[in-house]
Amino acid sequence: MNPLYTDLLGYLAATLTTVALVPQAILTWKTRSAHGVSLGMYCIFVSGVAGWLFYGLLIAAWPVVAANAVTLFLAGFILAMKVRFG
Repeated sequence: MNPLYTDLLGYLAATLTTVALVPQAILTWKTRSAHGVSLGMYCIFVSGVAGWLFYGLLIAAWPVVAANAVTLFLAGFILAMKVRFG
């Protein structure tokens, strides 16, 4: 497969999975409540995303790096809101 198409597929998948966190981040910020958010799940998720980001950097897979950098920010934000607001 053409490397351009491979990267485009990676960026598309990354965009969709990253954007999926935006509604939760907005809702948590607006309501100042993370009552329905699982602390354990987000701790594990943030750790996994950090691992994927590091992995992407090691292999220079820029779709992986870009997606996981943004995802780490969003998931970290939600985790911080959970810790702060419960």
